[in-house]
Amino acid sequence: MVNTIDMQEIRYLNLFERIMKVRTRFCFRYNEAIVFCVPKPLVLKSVGENGRNIKEMSEILGKRIRVVAAPRGIEDAGFFIRSIVSPLNLRGVEIRGDEIIVTGGSNKAALIGRNKRRLLEMQKIVKDFFEKDFRVV
Repeated sequence: MVNTIDMQEIRYLNLFERIMKVRTRFCFRYNEAIVFCVPKPLVLKSVGENGRNIKEMSEILGKRIRVVAAPRGIEDAGFFIRSIVSPLNLRGVEIRGDEIIVTGGSNKAALIGRNKRRLLEMQKIVKDFFEKDFRVV
């Protein structure tokens, strides 16, 4: 799973636990948003009624906040990647050997981002969670 956590991410995790009343160890940045991974049964609890908890935390930090279900293994990789990049639609997610290949289709440029920023962020996330390489075709 996630290898290193810096001091700022520890602050985010502490604030998340205080507001959401859900403990998690997984936090990362993707596309100018802070993404928290919680166990699937606790996603609704952490979001709160009508997204109240998300709105409160977003106002405090001044950033977009997202909560996704944490993957239980490599079999959840497709769902996990789709939930991170949503609302973008992916044509397919394929696991071949030691790499995960995403077929982007018409929104391939949105997956890669300017100066490959989103691609590099997603490569780090996939490497941390699944210890595999990430590629967009």
